[in-house]
Amino acid sequence: MSRLTVEEVSKRFGVVQALDRVSFDVERGEIHALVGENGAGKSTLTRIIGAAEAADSGRIEFEGRPLDLSSPVAALSAGISIAYQHLNLSTELTVAGNLFLGREPRRLLGGVDDRGMNAAAAVWLERLGAGFPPDELVEGLSPSDRQLAEIARALSHEPTLLIMDEPTSALAAHSAERMFSVLRELREEGMSVIYITHELAHVFELCDRVTVLKDGRSTLTRPLAETDRDEVIRAMVGRTVSALFPPRTTPIDEAAVAALEVRELTLPEYFEDVSFSIQPGEIVGLGGLIGSGRSRLAKAIFGVPPERSYGPLDGEILIHGEPVRPSGPRAAIEHGIGFVPEDRKAAGLVLTASVADNISLPQLERISTAGVIRRGVEEDVAGGQVEALRIKTPSLETEVGDLSGGNQQKVVLGKWLARGSSVLILDEPTPGVDIGAKAEIYALIRELAEQKTAILLISSDLPELIGLSDRILVMSRGRVVAQLAQGDASEESVMRAAFDGLEAPA
Repeated sequence: MSRLTVEEVSKRFGVVQALDRVSFDVERGEIHALVGENGAGKSTLTRIIGAAEAADSGRIEFEGRPLDLSSPVAALSAGISIAYQHLNLSTELTVAGNLFLGREPRRLLGGVDDRGMNAAAAVWLERLGAGFPPDELVEGLSPSDRQLAEIARALSHEPTLLIMDEPTSALAAHSAERMFSVLRELREEGMSVIYITHELAHVFELCDRVTVLKDGRSTLTRPLAETDRDEVIRAMVGRTVSALFPPRTTPIDEAAVAALEVRELTLPEYFEDVSFSIQPGEIVGLGGLIGSGRSRLAKAIFGVPPERSYGPLDGEILIHGEPVRPSGPRAAIEHGIGFVPEDRKAAGLVLTASVADNISLPQLERISTAGVIRRGVEEDVAGGQVEALRIKTPSLETEVGDLSGGNQQKVVLGKWLARGSSVLILDEPTPGVDIGAKAEIYALIRELAEQKTAILLISSDLPELIGLSDRILVMSRGRVVAQLAQGDASEESVMRAAFDGLEAPA
């Protein structure tokens, strides 16, 4: 008997059919992936299982009985706990206070047993490898630590069914690996998990089965051992992985002056003796393991100072043959360099500012007179990018933090397109972005290359790196250890070069 059975569940909001006869089941001791594009119905289905919404029709059974719950609190009591992507924590409380909110352990005389509560919270924090104490206020935690606290909160209820919505979206890599280890242990103990994510690599690494939702319908349920990335993506978007990457239609002019060239670039303790060039219209991929120096190299080219200074930046940077020395991001922008950072929320966007304000940021001097922004010009610039990139936003004045991940990433790209950057550095351009939005971003990257923008592409998503790049450089321990032509690049060859670099003498 399955732990959870969903049969023919439908839900409509006005004219929008959010779910249309969705069916799947979750076994005891199973990690079941639930994937689909934004708007596919994943969140609606989660809210229905967690008793925050009621289905219009269909049947759900939990532990062999009809699921008929009146509220999320009742769902928790029944054994269903949810770790939300949009954190459900009170920043004014401690971590332990959040974990046991509404069920605080009490002293004999009725007061809250803070010591006991902290001790109980510490068990889950330690199991997840959290580096913060249970009595720390949530408002003082980093986004990654807040995500861990949210996961610990969900686990502290000791549910039989745990639903996780994009749990790694804010986690550092080592925290994600630790969480995977904990989930595997809990699976062995009999817990069932519904794991919602855009990261297909995590699906195949962690999960037992996958269910795909597309336009509110369940289009595939299959053991991961019996399917592959191509079939899952085809069920999500109706096309294969290879079809996501537009082919090059114009040749690269090898005789032209390089749009970007770095010569023996060295930043002590970060990277050493890095040399390469990118032709106008060429996409050069930069692969390697986390910590190989890729992101620090990108920041150095853009003029971002190092977190810790072990010595000055040495070597040369040339833009269209002219030596430049970006003294900071403003100087890099003036030289025609654009930079899409790895963490768009922390470094690429002002989340509380509008779409128009974010797009106009790199060219304020162009749209201002005597220090006053010409709003009409700003709206024209921003509106042009919203239309060209098909950014889904209620208005130009909508706060960027209210947009989906894919649309946020388009805003980051839009501000550099509006600026007219001739060199674009893309550091992990599609994290937390659904497959449909990824396809649109890939098409945009190819279109920019066809318009002679030189692109340095850093990506840990190997199919993305290989599918977009004209050639790939592999970094390891701060050095470029291999260069792979497009026809020679494979996931195996990129990873082999990265690991061989680790084994080479320093």
